[in-house]
Amino acid sequence: PPVMRWLVRGYNAILSRIVSSPRPAYLAVVATAVVGIAVYPLLGQDLLPSFKERDFLMHWLTKPGTSLPEETRISTLACRELRTIPGVRNCGSHIGQALIMDEVVGVYFGENWVSVDPAVDYDKTLAAIQETVDGYPGIVRDVQTYLKERIREVLTGSSEAVVVRIYGQDLGVLRSKAEEVRQGLAGIEGIVDLHVELQQEIPQIEIEVDLAAAQEHGIKPGDVRRAAAVLMSGQEAGDIFRDGKAYDVQVWSTPETRDSLPDLRQLLIDTPTGGHVPLEEVADVRIAPTPNVIERENRSRRIDVEANVRGRDLGSVVGDVEQALQEVQFPLEYRPELLGEYAERQAAQQRLQNFAIIAIIVIFFLLQLSFGSWRLAILAFVTLPLALVGGVLAAFIGGGIISLGSMVGFLTVLGIAARNGIMMINHFQHLEEEEGEPFGPGLVLRGARERLAPILMTAGATALALLPLVAAGDIPGQEIEYPLAIVVMGGLGTSTLLNLFVVPSLYLRFAKRRGAGSLSLSSGT
Repeated sequence: PPVMRWLVRGYNAILSRIVSSPRPAYLAVVATAVVGIAVYPLLGQDLLPSFKERDFLMHWLTKPGTSLPEETRISTLACRELRTIPGVRNCGSHIGQALIMDEVVGVYFGENWVSVDPAVDYDKTLAAIQETVDGYPGIVRDVQTYLKERIREVLTGSSEAVVVRIYGQDLGVLRSKAEEVRQGLAGIEGIVDLHVELQQEIPQIEIEVDLAAAQEHGIKPGDVRRAAAVLMSGQEAGDIFRDGKAYDVQVWSTPETRDSLPDLRQLLIDTPTGGHVPLEEVADVRIAPTPNVIERENRSRRIDVEANVRGRDLGSVVGDVEQALQEVQFPLEYRPELLGEYAERQAAQQRLQNFAIIAIIVIFFLLQLSFGSWRLAILAFVTLPLALVGGVLAAFIGGGIISLGSMVGFLTVLGIAARNGIMMINHFQHLEEEEGEPFGPGLVLRGARERLAPILMTAGATALALLPLVAAGDIPGQEIEYPLAIVVMGGLGTSTLLNLFVVPSLYLRFAKRRGAGSLSLSSGT
């Protein structure tokens, strides 16, 4: 085609100059590598992108011990205010209860949900929701998209991006160190929703059996505890089935007999002789501070300091968190552990690197078998990382964050660059072995001209497929595809230039003549 003939002529003119004087090409390669090495450390790291879905989840935690009416009042008030924001279509809440729930939490634990109209500006509406939620001080609250919160929960066990888990035995020391860690993290840029896990003392009724008094009345200590539990908390005694539904039958004392501590002390306990004795005669009934929840892991108590990240990449924030933890002194047998989204990303990246090393070794030996030359196998591997420089620069310009989609994009660029480079080198070998083309500049120029069209078509077809994603930008639904497309588009540029202008010159310089029995190196030009 006329366009292709014009491209071939221009390409042949440029490549012939590079082949005759390859030093500028080598310098360009070195400069490209230096740029990539300099820019890559500037990129931030995230495991998950910010999903721009239209359903938001807000954790809504009041102080442990808060009553159900108060939690309901605050949640209802927040929903009424959220519904006044333009674009918020609805708001709902659910409040914790330990019985028949997917999560065993107290009534102080609530979650609010809102859905946003797709027609409104996403960022502006999210900012208004965040401002409204921030207007409720004194409670632990955040604003997250439902999808990201669920993925975090499954991957890391926590809905927060950064979790510092402190292990130890004494709960008082744990709380003290958790507060010290919280203060150390408070000044870090990008940290939001910072709080210590709500492990606090709440009023709890304690009943300690007086063994001597119980024995005097012939009552066993276990009988006292069981009877008190039934009278104060109730016990299921059976079921009633009516109209296809099952109803629990509970045995419980009347409300007026358990609404104060003096009333509890007067609860009657059955004796073996058929009589009754007040609870206070066989046990000490008191109100004492008790932890609202006990968290253990590997036989050790634990407490979490949790936070989210906003306005800064997760990798940079975690780096500052690690430095802050080094400044906190922990007693013997107490230690912190950094968990959350970034820790999961590091673990996934390490697994990927381990598999990648094995794959690279296998591919290297396969290339050696294909080329019949250690030099060419090394040549193919040396040039592959240079193909990724364009993706690094594109990621830096397109937001400066390496996420899940970006990593997939780098793998895609690597595959395209490897394919084109291998096909180029194999074609040089084919011309020399099968068509009798003598080794030298003529061989390289001819082989490169004949591979020009396939390489351009591969890059062009891939770029056209990704162009709609790049043109649409970072819109809802393309949070993973957009960074992938940006990286691939940038990588296509450097990988195509590398294969068209650098690989031919390197082949001429480092490949061996493949004539009969000849082992001497070519002299390049």
